Amino acid sequence: MRNRVFAGGLVGIVLATILFVGLQRSAMGAAQTAPAPVEVKIDNFSFGPGTVTLPVGTTVTWTNRDDIPHTVVSTEGVFKSKVLDTDEKFSFTFTKAGSFPYFCSIHPKMTGRVVVQ
Repeated sequence: MRNRVFAGGLVGIVLATILFVGLQRSAMGAAQTAPAPVEVKIDNFSFGPGTVTLPVGTTVTWTNRDDIPHTVVSTEGVFKSKVLDTDEKFSFTFTKAGSFPYFCSIHPKMTGRVVVQ
């Protein structure tokens, strides 16, 4: 009887270990497949790069490297930054595929585009 109880307990421990390791690997795989963030610099009255193409789920961070304020505003109202002073940043995570044109509301000739696939 003791051998059966011991064997049953051992089987339970082995199954719990397998389940735990499987869950860890699954979580690690999800973390490894997250898209890398994308950086866009605002400098010399332009967004650089002007167009970025990225997968769904990617976060884009714009950093103002100019000495004057700028904004990052979606032409379709999807995202809108506050006024960014020098070295300030604005980030947005793109959760849907599409093409997202944007501009600086202070300097409307400054334009860019995010293409999400």
